[in-house]
Amino acid sequence: MRNGLSKDLIARVLGNAPKYTLDELESKFPPRDLPDGALVTRFAPSPTGYMHVGNLYGALIDYKLAQQSNGVFMLRIEDTDTKREVDGAVEVVKSAMKKFGLQYRNEEQYGPYYQSQRKDIYHSVVAYLLENGMAYPCFLTSEEMDGIRARQTASGFATGIYGEWARDRDLTEEEIIAHLNNGEIPSIRLYSTGNPEQRIFCKDAVRGSISFPENNEDTVLIKSNDGLPTYHFAHLVDDHFMRTTHVVRGEEWLPSLPLHTQMFRMMGWTAPLYIHTSTLDKIDAETGKQRKMSKRKDPENNVAFFLADGWPTEAVLEYLGNILASGYEEAKMKGLAKSFWNYEIRPKKIPMSGSIFDMKKLEWWAKEYIATLPVNTLVKFVIDWANEYGNENNKKQIANVDYLTSVLSIERDNPKRIRKDFITWQQTLNEVSYFWDFLFIPNKEYEYNKDVLKEFISTFDINDDKDSWWNKITEIANKFAIKSGELAMNLRVALTGRTNTPDLYSIMQVLGSDNVLNRINQIL
Repeated sequence: MRNGLSKDLIARVLGNAPKYTLDELESKFPPRDLPDGALVTRFAPSPTGYMHVGNLYGALIDYKLAQQSNGVFMLRIEDTDTKREVDGAVEVVKSAMKKFGLQYRNEEQYGPYYQSQRKDIYHSVVAYLLENGMAYPCFLTSEEMDGIRARQTASGFATGIYGEWARDRDLTEEEIIAHLNNGEIPSIRLYSTGNPEQRIFCKDAVRGSISFPENNEDTVLIKSNDGLPTYHFAHLVDDHFMRTTHVVRGEEWLPSLPLHTQMFRMMGWTAPLYIHTSTLDKIDAETGKQRKMSKRKDPENNVAFFLADGWPTEAVLEYLGNILASGYEEAKMKGLAKSFWNYEIRPKKIPMSGSIFDMKKLEWWAKEYIATLPVNTLVKFVIDWANEYGNENNKKQIANVDYLTSVLSIERDNPKRIRKDFITWQQTLNEVSYFWDFLFIPNKEYEYNKDVLKEFISTFDINDDKDSWWNKITEIANKFAIKSGELAMNLRVALTGRTNTPDLYSIMQVLGSDNVLNRINQIL
């Protein structure tokens, strides 16, 4: 076994003596008292930009695995990349989680949940590695590392700090002290003993056992510029002491699996079970080919897009749930699952290849979801959206709640024939805009039969029941030798400006006598 550094030198290298021993950390963060089979998951975004739909997809899997097993779902902010951190990004994540109903449970005992606040914990663990010869201080400058990469590339070697390229991995204590006395601040690197000619077997819940070449790179554990950990080291420490059982992350992290497996084994800790999800793709409108969703090209890649447009958050989750559990839609259609929340998912059934995110399919899920809502719930969702995201016209539309309720109640009284033309809260208000005079746009292109409209006005009574109203339309149609539907279409276009609307009688009842007569008279 390689000799490590003395405690005094470790304190100099780290800037302070470690706050905890490993035994103290094990006692401070004990195994969780949970039922058998309960899973502990975490959504761990970096605050380096907006929350994208892939984040939401992963968070949904995290939440669902914890929810169905009576476990714990955490939110951990991985904010150690201070150079790329974006102001307000954490608030965006927390707001999105709340609006999509993904409630996390950050128990104080296992916190803090910001990695930037856990420096003492990371330094205590890395002190153990330094003491036991499993890590070392590295004084390479960025310019020196650039030179190493250039020489490696020119010689056809893999780039990185490993083997003979790892200049400082076997410095003596005296050499380390000389660097420190010179005012140099080291990074802390893993002392890797991996051999890439040998293979390491790693477990993935979706793909099963996978073999990789062993990791031989001396990965940075603690950065020199701020003393904070890299992702690789922070996740090792946090997932162990937060007692994470399952880690959901994108398949782009698969190449890191041998390193992470190596570090858990090096510490003698049990690694969580990894679930590497496939990308969310779409069919490119220009090429017709499948490609990964893009921050630059696809506005729907940003979770804020769905909130601002008023997509029902539950419908978005239902659709994402159907992507990750291919049998869910069939189970729902057969009445075997009321919603995604009472449908059990299995990690090994999560798709391994890029899944298509189809906005047209999402529209179907949204229509189906909105169709199930009681009218008062629909009205509340529309009002809440308009108050937060709507324009001035939208706010005028929701000003009279009773009128809005009457408008949105049309064709929602028969559960067997409920209307399914509402997709988003914004589109809902656009769909019914003709009920408000300040938004009504008369159709001046339609060729009206003004004679039948005049006859209709002469017989119109808002108090007629539906049968009486239709009998009058039939009588007028017979009188002018036209079909009843033709007269109804004249009325529909005159009153709404559209050729396709819900039940015409109900529209008239909501508009009221004055509006009906005024709009027809405008045509005449």
